[in-house]
Amino acid sequence: MVKKKAPEQEPERHEEAADNKVDNNNVTESGQTVSEVPSAVEPGTIEGGEAKREEPASDKVVKDEKLFEEKLAEMQDRYLRLSAEFDNFRKRTLREKMELSKYATEEILLKIIPVMDDFERALANMENAADCAAVKSGIELIYSKFTDFLKQNGIREIESLNTAFNVDLHDAVAKTQVEDESMKGKIVDVVKKGYYLQDKIIRHAKVVVGE
Repeated sequence: MVKKKAPEQEPERHEEAADNKVDNNNVTESGQTVSEVPSAVEPGTIEGGEAKREEPASDKVVKDEKLFEEKLAEMQDRYLRLSAEFDNFRKRTLREKMELSKYATEEILLKIIPVMDDFERALANMENAADCAAVKSGIELIYSKFTDFLKQNGIREIESLNTAFNVDLHDAVAKTQVEDESMKGKIVDVVKKGYYLQDKIIRHAKVVVGE
């Protein structure tokens, strides 16, 4: 009599092995399953779960352009102000120079006017004067006053008579023969006096030189 074989158990074993295989694949080295392993930190987050708020690049460009425009406007305003101030200064300086050149001699002329008054009085007295000595005295007084006026304004005479001829100070208008040997090359006569204004020669003396 043939014995019946027991039902095969192999399929069940294969299913358990498959389950164990799946479970082993889901286990990490630390003993945690894949579902238990924390996922990588997502972009835009930091520890504690707070998101990093980065300013968009377009907003930053707009902000930089706005700052640049404000700075440019400030510089343009400053330039316009400086240009206007310089233009006003230039006009004022030009006007002052014109007035100075126009009225530069005012103070000097005011000082000369009294001398003219003396000349007019002298001329009036000369018509009825019987004494020439008095007229001469009056003219000498006017001359002395006018000489003092010139000195007060920095004008002084160039010493020329009996001095050696100097081309920097004198203009020779003629030469004359002299008997005195010591006077050769020296000035024997002054046709027109020369004058200094402070240390500057404003008119050369016109002289006659002995030879």
